[in-house]
Amino acid sequence: MLICSALVMLMTPGLAFFYGGMVRVKSTLNMLMMSFISLGIVTILWVLYGFSMAFGTDSGSLIGWNSDWVGLGNIGLTELWPGYTIPVFVFLVFQLMFAIITPALISGALADRVKFSAWALFIALWATVVYFPVAHWVWGAGGWAFEMGVIDFAGGTAVHINAGAAALGVILVIGKRVGFKKDPMRPHSLPLVMLGAGLLWFGWFGFNAGSWLGNDDGVGALMFVNTQVATAAAMLAWLIYEKIRHGAFTTLGAASGAVAGLVAITPAGGAVTPLGAIAVGAIAGVLCAMAVGLKYKFGYDDSLDVVGVHLVGGVVGSLLIGLFASGKGQSTVEGLFYGGGLTQFWKQCAGVFAVLAYSLIVSAILAFILDKTMGMRVPEDDEIAGIDQAEHAETAYDFSGAGGGAARTAAAAAAVGGAESKKVDA
Repeated sequence: MLICSALVMLMTPGLAFFYGGMVRVKSTLNMLMMSFISLGIVTILWVLYGFSMAFGTDSGSLIGWNSDWVGLGNIGLTELWPGYTIPVFVFLVFQLMFAIITPALISGALADRVKFSAWALFIALWATVVYFPVAHWVWGAGGWAFEMGVIDFAGGTAVHINAGAAALGVILVIGKRVGFKKDPMRPHSLPLVMLGAGLLWFGWFGFNAGSWLGNDDGVGALMFVNTQVATAAAMLAWLIYEKIRHGAFTTLGAASGAVAGLVAITPAGGAVTPLGAIAVGAIAGVLCAMAVGLKYKFGYDDSLDVVGVHLVGGVVGSLLIGLFASGKGQSTVEGLFYGGGLTQFWKQCAGVFAVLAYSLIVSAILAFILDKTMGMRVPEDDEIAGIDQAEHAETAYDFSGAGGGAARTAAAAAAVGGAESKKVDA
């Protein structure tokens, strides 16, 4: 479980590379930092009160609390998580990594235009009033979704729908990038995108398989297999759709399709068979590929397709449990195609749309408050010139010391200046 925790931690830097390669050169460092800062902020909040809110004693099926967990100072080193053979410290650090990556996912929708200070404060507020409560709903003993029987193996609702809906709420408040639908905004480094996607795929095995907190009954292994299978199916489905629709198999499509499959299987992988995982992945691959173009139709600027991949993929994976649950995995619950009717499907709908609505509305309110107080967006001139230099006083790539264009220009100017000086002396 500690290794799985480390794998999930690796996903946040992987996400940073994935997003960092998808933006223009002038925004690369800012995109990396928007993920990395979550590692700092959420970790401290988790120690102070986040773990207590998410997994403490239930109150009204909406929130948890355990004063002994505040600051993590009253947890015994050998104290076990109830019902399992792992220490509380192992469980809490594993769940911490989920809490870190969830707000980082939102950042991809906001590329190029958000003040770093406002983003950092947004993470702190959002984790407190959205992520910690929703994690309790879905995974905490007594949480309403948990008690209803909503299946979310590793975060379809609590992580992906939560982040995707939040992204939509924020971008509806802060508006579009300068030049949206007019200027080219292509990825500056597809190799960086592929590296990030590979790290995400690798880390996702800890994210998914580790969420069973053990493997004595083989369910963790089933989830591991289904994670691989669904991701492969989604990548292929996205590429086929892309070839038919746009005429080419792109590396960005392969990376995006893989992530869509990872997202969709996250809630469903413990409930479906490997054949069901192929279906989940293939359906998600096509629907997410279709969804990423909706921003141009409806005019919302989701910079890096967080809504199209994470929100749509999370909804698809969560709802398909109601159709493809086999009754032979994490529970005996059966979906429609296995003779179980639509009972589980309606439960999944309740969890999906409650989390979506709550996160969308509260996130929009938080963004509105921050925008009206400290301002969420950088000045237009800074956005055009490049947010990296404006917010971080750095650039991702500096070629001046390697004989690049700037160095050659300076050398040429010096040579001309020297020649003119000699003429004057003569």
